[in-house]
Amino acid sequence: MNTFRFLADMMHLASIIILLLKILATRSAAGISFKSQVLYTIVFCARYLDLFTEFISLYNSVMKIIFISTSVYVLYLMQVQFKASWDRKLDTFRIEFLLAPCFLLALVFHYKGPLFREIMWAFSIYLEAVAILPQLFQLSRTGEAETITTHYLFALGGYRALYIVNWIYRYVAEPHFHDWISVIAGIVQTALYADFFYVYFSRVLQGKKFRLPA
Repeated sequence: MNTFRFLADMMHLASIIILLLKILATRSAAGISFKSQVLYTIVFCARYLDLFTEFISLYNSVMKIIFISTSVYVLYLMQVQFKASWDRKLDTFRIEFLLAPCFLLALVFHYKGPLFREIMWAFSIYLEAVAILPQLFQLSRTGEAETITTHYLFALGGYRALYIVNWIYRYVAEPHFHDWISVIAGIVQTALYADFFYVYFSRVLQGKKFRLPA
């Protein structure tokens, strides 16, 4: 594992920690899209089907367990413990319009190997690329967000941006490296954060409240 991938994983882990701190410290899930969290849970469950059948490394297994368990825990917090704080009237993105196309893409474009596992892996990659859309859609409706929520979104977007650096490094350092599915999906996913990154750097890091341009 190279440094860029490790940093990307740590950024991803940081985003989860920030999200949990936001919900638990404020005892509220306000501003967080439940639908995006559902999509991320589906992503992890579909991607890590090999958790109990294939051992790669202790690090790999631990990270898989963390991502699956924390995503399920977030769903529990949002739908059970702090359900009253989630505003379903703002979280209205139709996620079926993401699930169906991503699954169809996976059926057509996937790598060779165990068919079901490869289809589900490709599905998880395509779905992760767009899983943030319900959250961004909700953000566009409110026009503003708590600072800690923006830190969570920045860490989530930064994790994927670092993976792009990881892929560039691997392309240069590993002559036979190829993973066009992850690369294209990762570029799309990072591009979706473009407007958010602009506002984050121009306002939040300047000590101002996150607010989308009118």
